[in-house]
Amino acid sequence: MHRQELENYTQQLLEVARFRDYCPNGLQVEGKPQIMRLVSGVTANMALLEAAVEQGADAVLVHHGFFWKNEDSRVIGIKQRRLKFLLQHDLNLFAWHLPLDAHPTLGNNAQLAQQLNISIDGTFGEQNLGCIGQLPAAMPLGEFAALLQQRLGHVPLAVGDASRHISRIAWCSGGAQGYFNEAMTLGADAYLTGEISEAVVHSARESGVAFIAAGHHATERFGIQALGQHLAGQFDIEHTYIDILSPA
Repeated sequence: MHRQELENYTQQLLEVARFRDYCPNGLQVEGKPQIMRLVSGVTANMALLEAAVEQGADAVLVHHGFFWKNEDSRVIGIKQRRLKFLLQHDLNLFAWHLPLDAHPTLGNNAQLAQQLNISIDGTFGEQNLGCIGQLPAAMPLGEFAALLQQRLGHVPLAVGDASRHISRIAWCSGGAQGYFNEAMTLGADAYLTGEISEAVVHSARESGVAFIAAGHHATERFGIQALGQHLAGQFDIEHTYIDILSPA
């Protein structure tokens, strides 16, 4: 399949035009025109790029790509080495950020709900990126944290009474601790995201609403896998997900 066909299809699938983002979505680095083997991963680090070449990939599909807003625009250091590697190997790099977080079935938040068996009742936050819903049955915060560790492969940091039962959950993958106050106003018993800031700890303690930081990487592993698998089926190409583990 031609890379432009893949990009056009995915841009429409993820409704990219309706999002304001901090990076370009879609093709970020142009490689060979024909794509038969696709490698996906969370972040376009050098370890993933090298693994993709070892797999014989024609394209790499990531959630965290390059060219972020306000970053140094010079092509030096790490950026130079990554871009040089991609160009030397004629490797396409595709990245989809906020549109992938928000997709109702393939997105990071939808996939988290599926992993944790949470029903989705609604959305909230900037560009409706956050989700809110219900567990099938109330469970202690400590038990939910253990479930998170089992499903995500990452030890979560849970701020709150471990014995308190929770049922209404709000969540947004990645670094979305800024949505915590809105989650509280919506009546959530707990809010789940990837990262935590110092101020949030005190808000959680004083409000009684639990805050769970389950890892930025860990909460965003499933969307890119789902998208890669979908594209492989749609275009009859090979797909491999490669997980470059991160403690953050």
